[in-house]
Amino acid sequence: MRILIANDDGYLAPGLQALVEACQGLADIDVVAPEQNASATSNALTINRPLSVFTSAQGYHVINGTPSDCVHVALTGILGH
Repeated sequence: MRILIANDDGYLAPGLQALVEACQGLADIDVVAPEQNASATSNALTINRPLSVFTSAQGYHVINGTPSDCVHVALTGILGH
């Protein structure tokens, strides 16, 4: 089983790390999160500029977009399965 974790508070949010730690051992975990806080962006997708992806020191995939961008890019490109 695989778990995809995305949030709207950004990849440095303490809650994201707590969730990752709570899920350890349950399944393979992939984290794809926004570069910055993107609260209240609902299901918005970024269509007016290119998105960039990098890997953080924690091994998370980080995207300069919205939470919906993170899930979309994860499922259509980053994860590949």
